[in-house]
Order: sequence, then structure tokens, then C-alpha cells
Amino acid sequence: MTVMVSLLRGVNLAGHRKVKMDDLRALYESLGLAAVQTYINSGNVLFKTNGRDPARLRKRIEDAIESCCGFRSDVILRTPSDLRDVVSRNPFAARPSLDPSRLAVHFLAAPPAAEARDGLLAIDAAPEELRIDGRELYIYFPNGMARPKLSMTLVEKKLRTPGTSRNWNTVRKLLEMAEKMETQAP
Repeated sequence: MTVMVSLLRGVNLAGHRKVKMDDLRALYESLGLAAVQTYINSGNVLFKTNGRDPARLRKRIEDAIESCCGFRSDVILRTPSDLRDVVSRNPFAARPSLDPSRLAVHFLAAPPAAEARDGLLAIDAAPEELRIDGRELYIYFPNGMARPKLSMTLVEKKLRTPGTSRNWNTVRKLLEMAEKMETQAP
């Protein structure tokens, strides 16, 4: 069985698109997914699957959420290996004084086209710092994430692919949980 981490976009934000994590866990289990776990109330779900087609699995989960919860949420899937790679590619890692609570990773459904990537990087987002690597956009918010200069709506408009953000501490915790699931019997 393969361990997967799914990241739901836009759930439980400011009282909108609400879903309880117990209900989300039950929904994933109803799809035949095993060892389902959630982490915090922002749509992070870890599970094991025999499925081999991530695109098909993603659509099944998105359809089930829409049917059960009454709204559609993009689902971004990553394996533990993908998350290890995200952590190892952190372009800000060489700056140990950087506050990890101000670093976010925006997980994209697909790598953006070169033109879209260049268009995003051309935006004057200072003091925020942006780095794109593959299917991830790393963003450092030196003044915190509460009132950023950079709008995530603008980010997605420029990149033309859906995504969802998680702070660095959440990324690290999801990786830790996924690696633990990998070592557990099926």
C-alpha cells in the first residue's frame, strides 16, 4: 500500500466551507482508503491506498467531498517521498535565522508553465520572497502571514493551476506523520 497525503484547498477558512475532521476521515474511509488520519482542522488527510493513479484518486476524493459536503475543494496529493523532496529543496534553508512560522509552501496541482512562472516572479511582492521549484511555491512572509502584500488569488491567477498553502511547521509535521505511516504494517 502507498501512503498519500492529501491537502484540501479552502476548507474551514473564516467559517466557510466547513467540514469536521471526523466527517472527513469517515468520507475517506468510505472510499476504501485505509489508516486514515487527519491533522489539524485545515483539510490535511493522510491515508494508505492500493490505487496507482493519483489523478483518478484525486477526482474520486473531490467528487466525494462535493457530494457529501456540498462544495468542491481542490485536492492536492503528495507521497512521503514528495514531502521529503519539498523539505530538501527548501530554498530558504541556508538562512537559519529565518522564522519557520513565516514560511509557507503553496502546493500546486501541476508545475506552472514557464511563462506563468515568470509572470508571477515578475510581481513586486516585497517584502515577501517567492521561489518556485517544480510543483511548489515557497513563500517567506517576513512580516507574518496575517496581512501579506501578496494575494494568493493573484498567485493562482498568474500560475493558472490550483494549489493550497501550508506553513512550514505543518509541512514538517505532515512529513513526520507520513514517514511513521510508511513504517507501520498495512
